[in-house]
Amino acid sequence: MKYLMWLLNAAIFFVLFAFALNNQDSVTLKLFFGHSWEAPLVLVLLLVLLIGVFLGVIVMLPLWLRARRNRQRSGNTTLFGNETTLMPQDPVDRRHGL
Repeated sequence: MKYLMWLLNAAIFFVLFAFALNNQDSVTLKLFFGHSWEAPLVLVLLLVLLIGVFLGVIVMLPLWLRARRNRQRSGNTTLFGNETTLMPQDPVDRRHGL
């Protein structure tokens, strides 16, 4: 499993590296009040991606904290009641199959 994860990480790295090599063209972002910023396309795309991830986490943070607080207040460690596993209980009647 360790080698499989290493292989997956290497594949992701090479895909991102190839993406960066293919998007080296310079783009100009025209900002407010006549300001502009010139940067490689891959840098602009990655920056927009990081800003989107950051904003997504900020928007979800109150919901996560509220759910965590409710879970701590109720005393349950799981959302599935008092059961410790997700597997169904043994059937009472064994006529359903093998």
